[in-house]
Amino acid sequence: MKLFFLISSLAFFLLSCNNQQSNDTLPPRNTDFNFDWKFHLDKGATDASSENFDDSSWKNVQLPHDWVIEESIDTTNASNQLYMGSGYRKGAGIGWYRKSFTSPAKDKKVYILFDGVYNNSEVFLNGQSLGKHPYGYSPFYFDITNKLKTDGSQNTIAVKVDHRTYADSRWYSGAGIYRNVSLITTNKLHIPVWGTFVTTPNANASNTNVFVKVKLTNDTNDTQNFILKTDIIDQKGIIITSSESEHKLESGTSIDVTENLKLNNPKLWGIYKPNLYKAVNTITLQNKVIDRKETKFGIRNIHFDADTGFFLNGENKKIKGVCLHHDGGLVGAAVPKGVWKRRLLKLKEGGVNAIRISHNPASNEFLDLCDEMGFLVQDEFFDEWDYPKDKRFNQKEQKALTETEGYTRFFQEWAEKDLKNTVLSHRNHPSIFQWSIGNEIEWTYPRNAAATGFFNNMNWDGNYFWSEPPYSTEEIKKQLKTLPKGKYDIATTAKKLSKWTKQLDITRPITANCILPSASHLSGYADALDVVGYSYRRVLYDYGHKNYPEKPIMGTENLAQWHEWEAILERPHISGTFLWTGIDYQGEIREPWPTTVQPSGLLDIAGFEGGSFGMMKSLWNPNPNMFVTTQVIEKSLYQLDANGKIIPKDPDAWKHALWQWHDINRHWNYEKGKIIAVESYSNCPEMELFLNGKSFGKKFLKDNPDHIYKWAVPYSAGKLKLVGLKNGKNITKKIVTAGAAAKVKLTVDHTKIKNNRYDVAHVTAQLIDKNGTPVLTENKKIVFNVPDSLRLLGVDNGDKQNHQDYNSNTIETSKGRALLIVQSTEKITEATINATSGTLTSNDIIIKVN
Repeated sequence: MKLFFLISSLAFFLLSCNNQQSNDTLPPRNTDFNFDWKFHLDKGATDASSENFDDSSWKNVQLPHDWVIEESIDTTNASNQLYMGSGYRKGAGIGWYRKSFTSPAKDKKVYILFDGVYNNSEVFLNGQSLGKHPYGYSPFYFDITNKLKTDGSQNTIAVKVDHRTYADSRWYSGAGIYRNVSLITTNKLHIPVWGTFVTTPNANASNTNVFVKVKLTNDTNDTQNFILKTDIIDQKGIIITSSESEHKLESGTSIDVTENLKLNNPKLWGIYKPNLYKAVNTITLQNKVIDRKETKFGIRNIHFDADTGFFLNGENKKIKGVCLHHDGGLVGAAVPKGVWKRRLLKLKEGGVNAIRISHNPASNEFLDLCDEMGFLVQDEFFDEWDYPKDKRFNQKEQKALTETEGYTRFFQEWAEKDLKNTVLSHRNHPSIFQWSIGNEIEWTYPRNAAATGFFNNMNWDGNYFWSEPPYSTEEIKKQLKTLPKGKYDIATTAKKLSKWTKQLDITRPITANCILPSASHLSGYADALDVVGYSYRRVLYDYGHKNYPEKPIMGTENLAQWHEWEAILERPHISGTFLWTGIDYQGEIREPWPTTVQPSGLLDIAGFEGGSFGMMKSLWNPNPNMFVTTQVIEKSLYQLDANGKIIPKDPDAWKHALWQWHDINRHWNYEKGKIIAVESYSNCPEMELFLNGKSFGKKFLKDNPDHIYKWAVPYSAGKLKLVGLKNGKNITKKIVTAGAAAKVKLTVDHTKIKNNRYDVAHVTAQLIDKNGTPVLTENKKIVFNVPDSLRLLGVDNGDKQNHQDYNSNTIETSKGRALLIVQSTEKITEATINATSGTLTSNDIIIKVN
């Protein structure tokens, strides 16, 4: 018996070694295709598709690449509404990208995969067109096997990007190959691109079934008999369960195989513990592993209830979400992963647990981060359907212009392909918990706006936000029946998009951001939705639940204000919200020059905290926290009553606050004797304020319906201190009067990065006085000294009126502060960064690159 055990163990060990050897010697399936590209921008005269085209004078670029962000803001067109949509950067023209490479192997299947190209692209290989792809946000790939030279000579890939319709979006889009590109090489008997789908429909902490659906394709000339093996691997790299099955597949055919593997005591994916697994599929032919595909996934259960809201893994949770556009501030649309990670970490600190990708599909790299960091994601497909929106405003196109022709012109032909490409590419991400088929679509359809009774008398400051529909449900039904539908019907299109989505994934609910839910519930639009999203219509939460009790409802675009969250806390049937927005973004400008960004974020465009961040953190992060602000009382929301007590100028103003936070400062530098309104946004039940040791009174949160502590304090230089009490513990915040700027203080988020040409470091410069106190009331031009061993990505100061070049090492500060982002190169080095501002110098920042 012992001998048998030893022989069996030895045989298993040898078999394991052989399998491991096969896996290790198998060439990589995915090859990074982002480096060594050439780029040229012109007005359309060049045809660079030929493999013999001379591109030696072109610019060398690394992907992802956004050519628009490299331009200066066009100040001569400050009054042009088209430029306001694109953030005063035009970037019009046709961009060409070219890259030469040798074929990875003979007798292989080869694909090129683009995660996103903005937009109207056409791809050529060795002078032959592989195809076009109009949509700028959906991933796509081409099978290039039969057009490759496999004799060792050079192949040339060329990508044409036509961005002459530069104002085709309502926000900054950027232009170029702005997401990752991969070359995928497999055996001709293989798992194709997006050929796996992992689901865990009965997930719980005791046990779960993992269903791994695998597409298998035989592009060889013969019938093949082979073994498909599936391993489930945990985060430590340990195989915890496996399955094997034998298959026979004829030449030129494909089959779908679903493996059912059971896991005991799985580690669930959640907001606080985003545990991830890998499903590893291998194809073994004649005792040799010929294809290996890894799929990351998470085990989690999601459920929406019309009465009790949202459940994650059986636990009732409120969705504390923000909307995000795809630009990353100074880097434009080509956002390094590390830039997103810094921004998401700050949002996580503020209590955010969900992201709505508005209004387009996310990059896979962004979704990877959300998987890893524990964010729920609503992945949105389209901002336009059958009818166009006015790119200068939100509503339907008022006056068609060539520059504003957007996705609508491609929708009829391309919508199904773009939607399905997105679902196939994204559906293994556990972070995605909703598919959104559209954003504020209703008012582009002729009858929907008129049917509500709102849009002949709408006031953006009044009735739309705070009033129920002027028409009853019966009147809206009547209007929808009698008003002309137009060529396209919103319900028909919505049901089509929903059907296409569910053909590929039934594990997630379908939603949409409804700007006119009173009409959408009755037009048939909401019939296509599993969860109905309300856009700025918190006033209808009870109306919707009463009239359509079977439909789960939530806010999918709302204001970053206390009144929005209060309305959700009071209603168990409302699952949560997505605030507009998490971070300031470029374009969609609604203020006059020199405002250059949309300033509605919890964070500004450089990722620094704003007032709404402090408020939402006090509501969403359960840990004791406080955010302290100051302002001269004349500029504040407050006044003094006859007894000298601070009171709101308008006691109800907070109930109707809109996108932007009121005017605040975070310093303690004022004119002596001036009355200063001191605010604190906090989750501490009680708080006391001191100035230079003198108490200005203890206050209680329950006495402040606007959720803001407030004091009136005669200014005197020194130290302002607030002491909050929560759970029996004190927390303290201090603001100290600053002197004149005496030095530049540099801080950095990463002192070690890899020489992979991707990793980034964020360097923040802050003017400080001789005592090290931040100087927020003085601004100076700062020059960053960056060595050649690092790539300078750019600078910003976060100010909504900043119109300095991003692509620079010099910038005027805002609030005494500025941001520099650098990226690694291939060099291994210790890079030293410092800064000067006139006669002021800084400390050195040393970044180790290895």
